[in-house]
Amino acid sequence: MSQAPRFRTVLSCSLLIASLAAAGTACDGSGDGHPLSAVPYDAADQVSFNAGTGTAKADPEKPLEITARDRDGRITDVTASDAAGRYLAGELSADGARWHSTVPLAAGARYTVRVSTEDADGAPGLRTLSFETAQAPAEKRLTVTFGPEPGKYGVGQPVTAELSAPVEGEAARAVVERALKVGSTPAVEGAWHWVDSENLHYRPKEYWPANATVRVRSTLEGLKVAGRLYGGPSKQVQFTTGDRLEAVTDAGSYRMTVKRNGKVINTIPVTTGKPGFSTRNGVKVVLGKEYFVRMRGTTVGIPEGTADSYDLPVYYATRVTWSGEYVHAAPWSVGSQGSANVSHGCTGMSTDNAEWFYKTVRQGDIVKVVNSSGDMMDPFGNGFGDWNLSWDKWRRGSALLPGALDGGNPVDAARLRPEV
Repeated sequence: MSQAPRFRTVLSCSLLIASLAAAGTACDGSGDGHPLSAVPYDAADQVSFNAGTGTAKADPEKPLEITARDRDGRITDVTASDAAGRYLAGELSADGARWHSTVPLAAGARYTVRVSTEDADGAPGLRTLSFETAQAPAEKRLTVTFGPEPGKYGVGQPVTAELSAPVEGEAARAVVERALKVGSTPAVEGAWHWVDSENLHYRPKEYWPANATVRVRSTLEGLKVAGRLYGGPSKQVQFTTGDRLEAVTDAGSYRMTVKRNGKVINTIPVTTGKPGFSTRNGVKVVLGKEYFVRMRGTTVGIPEGTADSYDLPVYYATRVTWSGEYVHAAPWSVGSQGSANVSHGCTGMSTDNAEWFYKTVRQGDIVKVVNSSGDMMDPFGNGFGDWNLSWDKWRRGSALLPGALDGGNPVDAARLRPEV
């Protein structure tokens, strides 16, 4: 309905072409006496605003309203955008007498508004003005901390976003999610998934490409999220990926196969969890590496002095879950490696093989276990099991798609630090 004035202008232009076609005259605004040939007049006296007057900053809680003062004139178009390039959606009345914004103004923003008008004769007018909105109180600003920290990671590394306050409700979550921007070179398809009300993860449909650059930023600053909660400033993150390195442990054949960019580079005899302590199946992601770890059964609930109790010095330990699952050197079980599963859940190998693995992998690399009698790796809360969700289920964790999940799973939001 707001386009009626434009339709009238286009119609008159078409008629002008028809009537002057024989003379070779084009409808480009150069026709003598035609309203479109005139430079737009200053429409300052034709329209009024409820913002932008005086030195007071506009209340972002109130919509922007523009009205036509002249009964014989009308508003034909309004464009409003802030300094960050975000456009303000609005609605123009059918008679062109009033335009109002239909989404909240951003807090702490500077807007430029361009209003096009026409008078009773169809002559175009123009008024441009700028105004600023008031800042949101500091305690009402929602900030985002992105992970991982800058560095080089494996192709399985998800992006994490930790919010400074919980966000509930699909509408509020949609505002946040739209403002969290992830881009990569080369480009890939990806989506955010709400883990809970304060944490989101982002992953591609498949793994990241090898040797890619990933950029993460927020355009949330100033946007109204819900109630009087507005987005605050957030630091952007950039990281890169290395080669595609995948380690697949077959608990049934007691072998780990390591591939780089699809080519097998090593096959290692291993032992995994014995009955009652079976290693988790599924895709895990390297969380970190520790040259030495003192492993004690009491830390995983095994009483001291029982048959399964242990207290061992462990070297070349590559962590894949927060609860204590590692790939590590196990010289005490070399006789079983390649032929039996005797560990308490970790993947054990000889010291030489563990050293090679430790020096070969980096955070974000893929460690997958198949054919174990253990449970499936949890998607969240015990490391990065994000890849164990199908793409359809992952996308249902987005607030921007129908049937979005509410999350609710716990997550350890510790930031990852790549090794120098």
